[in-house]
Amino acid sequence: MGKHEKFLWKILRGTSDRNIDFEDLCNFLKRLGFTEYIRGSHHMFRKEGIEEKINLQREGSDAKPYQVNQVRKIIIRYGLGDLDV
Repeated sequence: MGKHEKFLWKILRGTSDRNIDFEDLCNFLKRLGFTEYIRGSHHMFRKEGIEEKINLQREGSDAKPYQVNQVRKIIIRYGLGDLDV
C-alpha cells in the first residue's frame, strides 16, 4: 500500500482527524483532481461534478478536525477513493 492509499485510509478511519497534516491534505485533494484557490488563510477546493466547496484552514501545522470530517464525507459521497488517476 502506497503513501497515498495510507493517507486515504487515515482519513476514512476517522480516528486521526486531529492529526492530519494541512499540507498533506491539500496535496491529497489536488491529487484527486481538485483545484485550489487561496484567499488569505482559506484554501478552497473545487472539482467539476462535486457540488460542495471544500474550505480548509490551518490549526498549527494540521487541518482543523471538523474540516477533515467534511472531506471524509465528500470522499465517501462521491466515491473519490480511487487513486489510480
